[in-house]
Amino acid sequence: MLDVVGIGSMMVDRVHRPVRLLGRDEKGIMRDLDAGGPVRRYVGGVVLNHIGWAAALGLRTGIFGRQADDEGGRFLRAAMARLGIETHIAIEGSASSLAEIFVDDEGERAIYMAPGATADTTAAHIRERHADFIVTAARLSTEVSQLPLDATLEALRLARDAGLETVVDLDIPPRDALATLGDAATLERVLRGADLLKPSKSAAAELVPAAGGDALAIARAMRERYGNRSVVITDGEAGCAICAEGFEGEVAARRVAAVDTTGAGDAFLGGLLVALSHEIPWQDVGRFANACGAACVQQTGAFPEDPQLARSRVLELYDGVPFELSPMAGGTATPCGVERSSGAEPGLRALRVAAAEIGELARRHDGNDLLAAAELVEAAISRRGRVHVTGVGKAEHVARYGASLLSSTGIPAAFLHATEVLHGSLGQIAPGDVVIAVSNSGETSEVLRCVEAVVDFGARLLALTGAGRSRLAERAAVVIDASVAREGGPLDLAPRASVAAEILVLGALSALLQDRAGFTRADYAERHPAGELGKRARDEY
Repeated sequence: MLDVVGIGSMMVDRVHRPVRLLGRDEKGIMRDLDAGGPVRRYVGGVVLNHIGWAAALGLRTGIFGRQADDEGGRFLRAAMARLGIETHIAIEGSASSLAEIFVDDEGERAIYMAPGATADTTAAHIRERHADFIVTAARLSTEVSQLPLDATLEALRLARDAGLETVVDLDIPPRDALATLGDAATLERVLRGADLLKPSKSAAAELVPAAGGDALAIARAMRERYGNRSVVITDGEAGCAICAEGFEGEVAARRVAAVDTTGAGDAFLGGLLVALSHEIPWQDVGRFANACGAACVQQTGAFPEDPQLARSRVLELYDGVPFELSPMAGGTATPCGVERSSGAEPGLRALRVAAAEIGELARRHDGNDLLAAAELVEAAISRRGRVHVTGVGKAEHVARYGASLLSSTGIPAAFLHATEVLHGSLGQIAPGDVVIAVSNSGETSEVLRCVEAVVDFGARLLALTGAGRSRLAERAAVVIDASVAREGGPLDLAPRASVAAEILVLGALSALLQDRAGFTRADYAERHPAGELGKRARDEY
């Protein structure tokens, strides 16, 4: 017996990385995603994504529908096989479904879809080809996205007649569904046919405008209108709102740095199905689903290509009641929400995460931020100014290192104590000096008060941060990206990869300044009259 079967979009996602998303009549440059060039192919599709996350997290899953006998179809079916997803596929579609996805540096995206084989599916096709497969599961999950509404309705009818619980993901605005998938009456019947209805906030708000902008009010209004057992509204970075028998409330999302927001709602639904199968309280169901959405945005692509890594990310982010994840196909069960240890694996995982994040940071940088920062520093030095480096918490230690490194490689620099600035240390600065403020969040209150004071005093601000849209970044003359998506620890909270990123970006800036100044071994030896490094410098020039 399968836990869940799904029908809906199964897509080849072609991901592009523009510097920013463009408007009408604009042109822009695309960056390489990796060594392979500016476009990379991923597994995708609303239903295949959430079935994939459910499989990676231990559910026995299946998927059915039409696909094409082309390269894209074979690519998708190979991914299903790797995750142990049972398939009941009619290979007779016109072409594999395709999405062109453009993801900018902030993780935001624009998606253009060609439904292909999914759009070819009819109610008769589901009834004649897949009725026997549907009844092998406890739940049916489907979508309002690319599947024609009459086909969606037929799948729901067959499932309900067989006693299955039904799930519908309202993934696109109703106006778009009515333009491409079917009529209003059929859409109403589809939404009423769901035991669990999972719309995005924007899609649901279009159906119940009187509920206003509050996610929980929208969920309540949707449940009242369509008679679902439960309605779960996804609300992006805010988390989710749940209206169900025995529980109404909002569950806050886990805050992470987004690499790519594509598929966050799909991963959320996969996690929702997993949590519901373990019969944990609704609030913890929301926490687990939110953890899955957060784990998804920390990777490029929406499908769990590396299921073990996907499980690890979710376990790090979930902070609800403990339960045990079922094994993946051929795997073992995993405790969830309790202390976990497997020899040195947590430490090794932290190393791997940090290495991956630094590699991604290096690929993102095109050198422009570093050049602008170098020119800012050089302008101050040419006027006999100085550089000051500040930070709070772990960033204070990074700032002390940065000041020391810059000083040792030819740039007069000093550590600036952020809180002492307001108590007299502002006198350390002269107008025209440069202050480098290190802050991962860019929102640390002590740092913000410090930079307000130094900027008002006439210093130029250089922000080294993981948050390019933060208040710190807004005050800065130059911003250098030091962002990471994951920290690498068991909770993904303590600064690990972010500290490494900050240190290495400061190192990169000092290397650039050193090279542009023509700093020599003799210069280095002069600043190191003792120690092994000084000895080596003197011996070699």
